[in-house]
Amino acid sequence: MPFITNKNTTENVDIFYEDYGKGQPVILIHGWPLSRKSWEHQVWKIVESGYRCISYDRRGFGISSAPWSGYNYSALASDLDQIITQLDLEDVIIVGFSMGGGEVVRYCTDFGTDKVAKTALISSIIPLVKQKEDNPSGVAEKDLQGIQNALEEDRVGFLKEFSKGFYNFEDNKDKISQAQLDYDFVIASHASPRATIETAKAWMHTDFRDELKHVDVPTLIVHGDSDATVPIETSANQAAKAIKDNVFTVIKGAPHGLNITHKEELNTILIDFIKS
Repeated sequence: MPFITNKNTTENVDIFYEDYGKGQPVILIHGWPLSRKSWEHQVWKIVESGYRCISYDRRGFGISSAPWSGYNYSALASDLDQIITQLDLEDVIIVGFSMGGGEVVRYCTDFGTDKVAKTALISSIIPLVKQKEDNPSGVAEKDLQGIQNALEEDRVGFLKEFSKGFYNFEDNKDKISQAQLDYDFVIASHASPRATIETAKAWMHTDFRDELKHVDVPTLIVHGDSDATVPIETSANQAAKAIKDNVFTVIKGAPHGLNITHKEELNTILIDFIKS
């Protein structure tokens, strides 16, 4: 099975990846608390459109290594850097979903964009989740602490319910099956408990607003206007104002997990951007 080993952090970390197709490389970074498997409906479309598609499990998730520490965004971005470096990739298109948008931005900050052709932020947490005086639309500190408490007290119980809000399940039963919810639960529940909590802290508390200037390549921003998990006001709307060269597309009625519920629409938007 293909792994790359990141030896540039406090301990060696093995990152599992899948690599399909030929042509310009497109790297897919999954959201929390899932794995590369969440990109199922995008991988085949990217490969059949004539591109090389690489998806990987974030450290602590899927079958990648689960170190005790090293879940801040610079550590996570270093894993992405090692994939690009060890696979000798150039002219890369990096796509981050939800918390994966953080790796996209931090990679641009820590490593620059010499090897990057384009980026994409899908249902992304960028630039800031937490509510602050200058970010009034963000999620209140008490609510974020509530998530952390729930993960520490009954992680699997929290995850069992989380995916319903992820997809706005009650409003999208014609677009999402109970089997998909069950599948997500299996993936999320098998992730490292420590990684699940520590990466949650990373996406909850990291402020990327000052880093958006480093995203200096063409960027696609896609968000659903019904995203109850990452409100559009504190994420995509702000990102679109701060990233100079961007294409911003709002999918009407789409929830956070629009890569499943609105997969055809997202695939068309993504492939058109990649080809542009």
